[in-house]
This record gives sequence, C-alpha cells and structure tokens, in this order.
Amino acid sequence: MQTSLLHFPLLRPTAKQWRQKFMYQPQVGDRRHGCTIIFVTYNNISLNININIQDVISQKDEKKKMPQMINDIRSMMRSIGDGEISISAYDTAWVAIVKKMDGDSPQFPSSIRWIIQNQLSDGSWGDEAFFLVQDRMINTLACVIALKSWNIHEDEQEKGLSFIRENWWRLEDEELDDWMLGGFEIIFPRLLEMAVDLGLDVHCDEYALRDVFAKRDQKLARIPKDLLHNAHTSLLFSLEGMQDVDWKRILKLRCPDGSIMSCPASTAYALMQTGDNKCLEFLDGIIKKFNGGAPTFYPIDLFEHLWLVDRLVRLGISTYFTSEIKECLEYVYRYWSDKGLFCTSDVPFSDIDDTAMGFRLLRLHGYHVSPRALKQFEMDGEFFCFARESNKSLTCAYSLYRACQVAFPGEDDLQRAEIFSHQFLHDRRDSHNLKDKWLIPKDLSGEVGYALDMPWKASLPRIETRMYLEQYGGSNDVWIAKVLYRMYLINNDILLQAAKADFSSFQRMCRLELHGIKKWSKWKNLEMYGVSPKSVLQAYFLAASSIFEPNRATERLGWARTAVLAEAVSSHFRRSTSPDTTREGFVSKLTGDRCNNIESGAKGSTESSLLHALHEHISFLSFDDASSDNLCESWKQWIVTWTSRDCQGNAALLLVRAVEICSGRHGCLTDQKLDLYKYSWLEHLTSSICRKVCARAQDGQSTENAGDSNRQVDLQMKELARCVLKGDSGINEPTRHTFLHVVKSFYYVAHCSPETVDSHISKVMFEDVI
Repeated sequence: MQTSLLHFPLLRPTAKQWRQKFMYQPQVGDRRHGCTIIFVTYNNISLNININIQDVISQKDEKKKMPQMINDIRSMMRSIGDGEISISAYDTAWVAIVKKMDGDSPQFPSSIRWIIQNQLSDGSWGDEAFFLVQDRMINTLACVIALKSWNIHEDEQEKGLSFIRENWWRLEDEELDDWMLGGFEIIFPRLLEMAVDLGLDVHCDEYALRDVFAKRDQKLARIPKDLLHNAHTSLLFSLEGMQDVDWKRILKLRCPDGSIMSCPASTAYALMQTGDNKCLEFLDGIIKKFNGGAPTFYPIDLFEHLWLVDRLVRLGISTYFTSEIKECLEYVYRYWSDKGLFCTSDVPFSDIDDTAMGFRLLRLHGYHVSPRALKQFEMDGEFFCFARESNKSLTCAYSLYRACQVAFPGEDDLQRAEIFSHQFLHDRRDSHNLKDKWLIPKDLSGEVGYALDMPWKASLPRIETRMYLEQYGGSNDVWIAKVLYRMYLINNDILLQAAKADFSSFQRMCRLELHGIKKWSKWKNLEMYGVSPKSVLQAYFLAASSIFEPNRATERLGWARTAVLAEAVSSHFRRSTSPDTTREGFVSKLTGDRCNNIESGAKGSTESSLLHALHEHISFLSFDDASSDNLCESWKQWIVTWTSRDCQGNAALLLVRAVEICSGRHGCLTDQKLDLYKYSWLEHLTSSICRKVCARAQDGQSTENAGDSNRQVDLQMKELARCVLKGDSGINEPTRHTFLHVVKSFYYVAHCSPETVDSHISKVMFEDVI
C-alpha cells in the first residue's frame, strides 16, 4: 500500500532557474509498526519522514468532512436574519394570557398549545439542559398562570404547582445572586400577585414571600417615576412588573416595529392594558414566526451578527468566510453612530456590551468608527452597561477591555475605559468572582485570564485560537435575560467541530514544516553558529502563530528561515574578535557574485559556509533578480547597522521584507498608489517598537514595569494600529498586517516568560485538540 506526502511546503519550487535542480521525489520505503518511511530527495540530500498510516487515514477523513462543515456554516451565515434564538416559556405565557380585542377567548391559542407541548417531565418549564432555579420558577409560574387564566389543563397546572412548592426553598440560596435573571426581583413578585388573585396555592413560606416583595419595593424606590416614562431605559424590559404606569406616555416609547423594547412579555402586557394595534401586530408576527412561541427578545439581529463574527475570528476559521463576515459587518455599520448599538436595530437604545463589541470588530476590519460612542456609558470614573444597574457585568467589562486594546493615539476616553475595565477584571479574578449576569459560558475565567495576561499587542492569532478552543462551549453556553435563552448560531457545535478540525490540520502542517526547517538547519550546519534546535522551533512557532493559513506556507517559512539565519549571523559576529572588520568583510562578500557563492560556498571556510546558506536563502525566497537584489540589500542594511546589543529593530524589518518578497507583494509596491512617506513611517514604527521591547527584555524589565519606555511603546503601538487598521495609506491590507504581525511577535517574546512561551509552543503545535 502506497501513500503520498501530503504537504512539504519548505521544498516548494519557484520559477527561479537554479531551483530547476530541485527534485521532489517522495518514495515509499519500508513499513515499521504501522508507519511508512517516506524518502524525499532535495539537491541530492535525502530526508526521511515517519508517517503513521492511521494518521493519514484520519486526516483524509477530516478533509472530507471539513468542506461540508464549512458549507453548512456558510449556509447559516447567508441565511442570517433577525436572530436564531430559543423560545421563552415566560414570554409565551404572557402572550397566551392576551384576550381577543372583541371577546373573551385567547387572542393567540397557538401559544397555549406551545405551553402544553413543552412542559418538562418534572412539571416545570424552562431551559431543559441547564437547571437554574430562578429560570424554572419564573417560567413555570407564568405558564401555570396562563393555563389558570383560561381554566384549562388542570393536570398540567398541578404538575407545575408541585414543582414550585418543592423547589421554593432553592430561591433562598445566596449563590443565586451570581446568576440573577434580569428584572427577577420586579417580575416574580408580580407573578405571585397574579397567582394569588387567580386562587393558585403556591404554598410559599410567608417569610420568604415577604423577602421577595421587600426586594421589589426596595428596587422600585430607587427608580424615579419619570425615568420610566420619559426615555428608552432598561426599565421597560420589566414593564409587566411595574406599578402605576401612565400608558399614554409609555406608548410613545414604542419601537418602530410596535414592540416595547423588542420584548414580547412587555409588549403583551402593554397590549392587555391598552389594546394598541401596533403591539398586536408585533406579537402576531412573532407568534407566526415561532409557531406559537415567543423568545425573550426579538429581533436580535445586531447581537447575532456581531457575536457570530467574534466567534469565527476567535475560533480561527474566519478566513473561510471573508465575504460573509464582510456582509455581517456592513450590516452592523449601517446602524453604527455615536449613540452606540443595542442587540436589535429596532430599539433606539444602546448598551456598552454591543457597542464595545461593534467598535472593536468594525475597527479591526478597517471601518472608521469613533470611541465617542462609549463615552455615554461613563459616570464618575466608572463605566456601566445600563444606567442605574444594581451590579456590573463581568462580560461587559471584558468586552470593553478588549475594545480599548485597539485604541489610536489621542483617544483619551478609551484610555480611561481601559484603566477601569482592567482593574475591574483584575479585582474580580483576584476575588474568584468570575460569574456573569448575562452569560453562563464554559470557561469565562479562562477567557478573562487570557485577556489580562496577554494583551492584544502581544497576542498572536494561533495562540488565542488554541486557548479559545478550550474555552468555547459550543451549544452548551447559555445566555441570561429575564429567562435563560440560547443563541443557536453564536453557540453552535458545528463551529466548534470545524475549528477543531481546522486546527488539527494546522498542527499536522506545522509538524511537517518544522521537520523540514530543522533538517534544513542541520544540513546548513547552523548549530555551528549557535543556532540551537530550540531557537529554530521558536522562530518557526512565531511565524506559524502569526501567518497560519495553509496557502501562505512560503511567507511563513520565509519568516522562520530568515529569523534563524539572522540569529546565526549575529552569533558569528559576536564570536569574532573584531566584529566591525568581520561585518565589513561579510557585507563585501554578500554583495559579490552570489551565483558563484551558491555553487562553491559550501566548500570554503566557516564564514563562506554561512554566506553560502544566506545566498541560497535569498535566491530561494526571490522570484526574480529585482526581488533578489532587494532582499540582499535588506540583509546588507541590517548587517551594516548591526550591534551586539541593538540589532532587533532592523531584524524586524528584515522579517517584514522577507515575508513581502516571498509573497510576491513587494514587487507590486511600485504598481500601487503608494504613499512612500507612510510606508517609511510603518518601517520606522516597526523598527522602533521592536528595538525598545527587546532592549527592555535584555535589561530584565517586564512589559508591565518599564516606566517611560513602556509609555513610549504604548503610544507607538497605538500609532501602528492606526496605520495598519485605518487603511488610508495606499498600502495593501496584507502588507500592513505583515508589519503588525512582526511587531506583535517581538512584543510577545518580550512580554512572556520563557516558561510561558514553551507552554504555548506545546499547546499550539504538539498537544492534540480534544
């Protein structure tokens, strides 16, 4: 049985004449212990690689499944509309209570049928997979009230009442405050009053009942009456629990679709009290769409568009959906303003969570957005999600902190927001209080920990993805509003499966490429110049963690090999008794007859051997004489300015130029409407930042405690982010991001301890994704 070597990008030929000698001849050798030994001949040098047959079969199976998963996700994204959200038994119950405007029968009988069909085996209603007593109690009591209102289905009523009686004691659990349903202290007492009026016996303890009403009265006392009636506030979400409502004024706050804040329960209550036709039309549309049920919010379009894009990016599979993501963000951008965003486009209201997420994603994708939209959420040095909220949300602070990471120079509002959100998250982590009031995810502590420990300027894409694959819960993640709910596109097992398969494929590709580059390093005898296997591994890891797409192997390997050779040349100079003389001689030979060096360099001295490796590398990366001359000149500039202490700034530029030349983009720069000043400015920022962070690391200073140097770097990083993300320089986007990738890789190494880097290498490249 024969098998073929699926990937060997290191040996990828180009049109260069000398590469015609390249021979790529995989041959099947002997099989040992279920493995096939594959021999690859390159310039008469034989490499052998062990390929496990079962791994190859598994890889082929994944390759068959991956296109189907990608197509499934693409279909979901193309059908995205007003939001794929679960049905709320609580909201459905309120709709079921509504009487016909011209009679005493139910306006929405299909809602009653939905209630009967969706009672759980224990007699309750609510989220079946995740038990939260508040959720079960409020859904169950509302459904029992709906059935009692029409005096129907007494058996189902009794099952629901039995559940309430048996679980009442759970409401006294102090830990419930961590996951308090929105408006529970206002809405639940209202349901109890309705239950008593209908003659339902919930058998609740008198003390517990008194405590529930006391909390309701305490919260309502803090709310000015005019606040409810004069503007769109979060109070309208709990309208069905409010007292002394002026309905004429409330109806003026209806949304364009006829709803009260896109909430079916609040809208149903308003319809019962006013008979308003617009409220009726909204509910009629909801009930028809959801076959009798009603979600807790609808529509929820902006929320779904934003969070789906965020998940795709963090899971590392966004490159498969560039056009779909563009459509999603174009949709969001149509609703962007300095007033911010809300989960739905139909509500003239905003919150910090959706606004921060929108700001971050739009800015990262090149849209011009202003941080002024976040200023409205600041009060007395703190930032809030909703005005007058009783407790702050962890995920809102998390979204705000991530948004602040992409600040441009002069955006002082973001700087204040970053200080606040960082301290808030840090305090919550230190106190082990990492539960949120809006979301119950798989590993929120891990997400927050990564954000705090690995700021955006030090976070490499593949590291973030590897960590998020362990943190993302797929369909198991639950959202919190007035009840628990699910977002089927945002929290989706197909996303997780596709991301795991993609990352596993990436890891296999990395192992093959790493095997090749190690062989190349050994073949060129680079250990003689101080290049250790570990440094080769780290050089490749940094390149692969930044440029990870399968079709960009040439750029990735060009980066890694350039970094390895730069280390070898630096080590050669450091070992010299006369570094300046050595450098001058090296430059002279580098700019000599490169073709002769390629043919004869391996036969010469130690220095000639290194020159031979460098000349061959330059020819390997170049597509024509012009790009070869350009790359050679880049090496010359780096060597001329090299010092034993300060060589990293120009080394960063060397990496940028290597990536751009072997990608073929560098030769196209003259064809672009290029602002040479802005390109030079990018080079200056790259060199300056990398030089500073490396000098700081050499002095033993962390990125957290470097004083003025840290502030200078932060300011320059903001300027680099502006140059890269704003996209008004005429420089193409991939080229701009090459500068950013290289700078972030230098910052990453300076920011992380060697132990952290080793841990990331292990996770990203060698530990299987489970």
